[in-house]
Amino acid sequence: MPVVRHQAECEEPHLESRARLRQHINKRLVISRFVKNDIASIAAVHDVMNGAPLPVPDLSSHDHPRPDHVNTRAASISSADVSTKQRVAIVGGGVIGCAIAFELTRRGVEVSVWERRTIGGGATHASAGILAPYIEAHEGGPLFDLTVRGLATYDVFVRAVREVTSAPFEFRRNGTIEVAEDDVRGRVLKSRSRDPVTRWLDAAELRTLEPSVNATAVGGVLCEEHGYVGVTGFVTALAEAASRQGCVFHNRGSVAAIRLDGRMCVLEFGPDRDEVTVDRVVLSTGTWARELDPLNELQERVRPIRGQLLQVRWPEQHIEHVLWGASCYIVPWLNGSILIGATSEDVGFDETATVGGIADLMTAASTLLPGIGVATFEAVRVGLRPATADHLPIIGASPLDPRVIYATGHFRNGVLLAPLTAQLVASLIVDGTSDPLLAATSITRYKNGA
Repeated sequence: MPVVRHQAECEEPHLESRARLRQHINKRLVISRFVKNDIASIAAVHDVMNGAPLPVPDLSSHDHPRPDHVNTRAASISSADVSTKQRVAIVGGGVIGCAIAFELTRRGVEVSVWERRTIGGGATHASAGILAPYIEAHEGGPLFDLTVRGLATYDVFVRAVREVTSAPFEFRRNGTIEVAEDDVRGRVLKSRSRDPVTRWLDAAELRTLEPSVNATAVGGVLCEEHGYVGVTGFVTALAEAASRQGCVFHNRGSVAAIRLDGRMCVLEFGPDRDEVTVDRVVLSTGTWARELDPLNELQERVRPIRGQLLQVRWPEQHIEHVLWGASCYIVPWLNGSILIGATSEDVGFDETATVGGIADLMTAASTLLPGIGVATFEAVRVGLRPATADHLPIIGASPLDPRVIYATGHFRNGVLLAPLTAQLVASLIVDGTSDPLLAATSITRYKNGA
């Protein structure tokens, strides 16, 4: 931060006495907040003041920040801010990586994001963006605790993003309905209904809320807290907001390897590009994280599961809720598009769309919504979801070297858990605090037989 010198100060001799030093500090209210009258801690500030005058930036062509904003920022700066910022490289520019980049830059960290494709071009672009912990983790346990808290963070996180950027994206708490196509599924859904968060709908109530659902359905479970976010727009907004806060994105920045060298983390790119050194590295490359892990802790821990997602257009039929059948889910967008998902195929790193996958999705969708056959095709998306054996993500610092932080293995819940993951990782890096939730997501759980 430049020090502004008054002309009278430049003409006065610089005295080395403590009294004169304190006089200099008191003339600069912002700096006095840093040092809190501790003379021993401000020798470096004294040296800067006694050096050559620093240039004063010309702000005449820029919007001046509001005084209350400046005062808030000055009051919030700690002595750590005047030291060199941490440099963090995030390898992987999907929804997880972009959310972490946004949260870290909010907290003053120097961040770069390296993505071998376009931003959000991996598993993220094949996500429907459903926010539904009471469906995805209805069995309870650590995943339920994680996803419920993930949903609880969304509203505040989205507001924070929208305060930085006006990039549009859909975010709706329009609720979900798990549809019971027959009595057998009806009994299953009733057994896991959670009052007062969810409630059972009989057949008449279901058809009142969603008349396009198959008339043979016997009922459903409504959860009004659930919803969805438009993933492509959301990731674009996250990247733009992080960029405005200082993050540097490297599209098609393919990292060949990561090396730990002394106290630094080194990103290697091959013979035609210089290496990049940072203080810490976050691995958020999904199923490819194990290929870049310099500590080899992710080997055999994360595997790819192919998901095919179908996008159709059916503007004539209004669907209000996210619908969940026995074999598919339906996400209605405001523009008349509908997402139908998703397959779950253990086929390795094959990202090919298949006729069989699309046919299965259309069959399941037609069973749930008989009239959807008139919809028109818009797109087929395919992504490899990073899955773990216990379906919990791997989030947290490596126990072998805390410079390496994992943020992968989110499987079907990457979008739902992105804001929470960002907050957990940012607190770990910036504050050194480890949230109790990290006990369930740490890679150390595998040493205990998980």
